[in-house]
Parts: sequence; structure tokens; C-alpha cells
Amino acid sequence: MAPFADRSGQIFTDDSVTILDPRRLFGQEGESAAEQYLRHKGYRIVARNLRSSVGELDLVAEDGQVLVFVEVMARRTDAFGGAIHAVHQRKQEKLIQLAAQYLARHHLKDRPCRFDVVLLQGTDAVASQIEHIQNAFEVPGDDLRW
Repeated sequence: MAPFADRSGQIFTDDSVTILDPRRLFGQEGESAAEQYLRHKGYRIVARNLRSSVGELDLVAEDGQVLVFVEVMARRTDAFGGAIHAVHQRKQEKLIQLAAQYLARHHLKDRPCRFDVVLLQGTDAVASQIEHIQNAFEVPGDDLRW
């Protein structure tokens, strides 16, 4: 049987052996480190790894009364730039769409929201350098209204 990966990132080689994709594992470790970092800063994590047909929200947190949608990027090197470059226009549009779905699903009509980016950089996601950008990008017009 040829190896294949399922949606969780697990690589299956046959019926008896399961191997976790190292990139997926690195990303999961990065998300855990970002969650710990945000909790230490006083955020309350309300959801993690929310998936829909559009994509995935890494973390949803509360910072006081503000609902924060957090994109976590774990990178081994700085070859692609810092956190400010990690979330390009297409990714922003997807995150806005995912946030709007979340708000509608939870009936949160007039809740103040923002988008943060947490970039973890280094060979070990747990011991990475952390760059946190609050309000990393603005939401145009009524894109978060439902």
C-alpha cells in the first residue's frame, strides 16, 4: 500500500503503521505554544482549530470584551518574512469569511472583533521566537456583518 495523508495530517503506510506528518506536528506544536503565550498575556481561549468548508480558524480568544481571531504561523526560518507578511490578502479574506461564519453561528451580532497574528519562528515550535501583532489587519466595510 502506498503512503497517503488524511485531513488530520496523519500519514498512513498500511493497516498497522501510522506516522504523523512532521509539518503538521510542527504546526500543532506552534499552535499550542501560541495558545500558552496568549493565555499568559491574559487572553481567554474559547475555541481552537475550528474547521469549515472555507478553511480553519486556528484560535478564537477573548481579550477583555474583544473577540480575537488568531492566525498562528509556525516557521522554521525567516525566509518568508515576519508575521506581517505571513497573512497575505487572500488569507485575510478567508479569515474574514471564517470569522463571519463563527459570529453568525454563535449569534454574536455586535461583538467587537479583531484579527491577531502570532508568528513562531525557529526549529522547535515550543522554544521559538514569538512575534504577536494585535489588530494585524483591518476589515473593510461590513465584511463581518451577518
